[in-house]
Amino acid sequence: MKPKVAFYWCASCGGCDEAIIDLDETLLDLLSSVEIVFWPAAMDFKLKDLQGMANGSILVSFINGAIRNSDQREMAELLRARSRMVVAFGSCAQLGGIPGLANLSGAKSIFAEVYPGGVTPRSFHQENGHALRLPDFFDNVSALGSVVDVDYYVPGCPPTPSIIREAINRLMGAELPPKGTVLAPDKALCETCPRKDTRPEKLLVREFKRTHQILPDQQTCLLAQGLVCLGPGTRAGCEAKCIDGNMPCTGCFGPTSRVRDFGAKALSAVASVADCNEEALTEEVMNGVPDPAGTFYRYSLPSSLLTPQHME
Repeated sequence: MKPKVAFYWCASCGGCDEAIIDLDETLLDLLSSVEIVFWPAAMDFKLKDLQGMANGSILVSFINGAIRNSDQREMAELLRARSRMVVAFGSCAQLGGIPGLANLSGAKSIFAEVYPGGVTPRSFHQENGHALRLPDFFDNVSALGSVVDVDYYVPGCPPTPSIIREAINRLMGAELPPKGTVLAPDKALCETCPRKDTRPEKLLVREFKRTHQILPDQQTCLLAQGLVCLGPGTRAGCEAKCIDGNMPCTGCFGPTSRVRDFGAKALSAVASVADCNEEALTEEVMNGVPDPAGTFYRYSLPSSLLTPQHME
């Protein structure tokens, strides 16, 4: 029998499911070697299909997206029970992702902004003999690994087809990687950047600029041009897609194994090139980064060392 594989989408934009489709002909090869038994975003699978499977009957489940509500947590727990391996697929599952920036506000603040009239969704409503139940909206967004045991991680927003192919080949191989492995190169993007030779040996930046303020040179290191590029602290493996598009790295592949808090590492890397040694000058230089939390913790806030108390 073919090994069984599942895909599921929690709190995310859906780009990770699109990335699987981007495998093109490789997807046909995958379908010839495995049986996809659950992929609601692409095929007509129902919850009862998954509930009817035996525990451990699925070889590997690729779960993308963070955990924002009770429905997503229950699905993650069910897939965990049915699967021998669970892969946190993409930045949102691995680190909390862009949905995790909502942790700067909390559920009450979000509802107050979205429903200014004061009438907010309730988990349960009953009227005229009819009942409606909605998922509970959690106060904070969590990375997948904070909710269920995760075996492996595939980074990216979304992962590239080459990273996905390599991850699948390694998981289907005779010898599995050690549990907890991030299935991507364990080195910084700057080491593989096509512009690395144009980065000055002693790089100092007097002014940080936003991408809409300049037209960057297409050959020169973007950080050297004053753009906040997070390549020094970001894991390689994305094939420098943003750099090829003349845009700075935003950090979607997360940290290398040597980094505990990606946002702190990214902030440190950028601050280290700021050409300032006085407090007033430091403030002037860093004014070019008007949204530090959204810049340095764009993909990783829920998995950072910061707690809601630290963010108040």
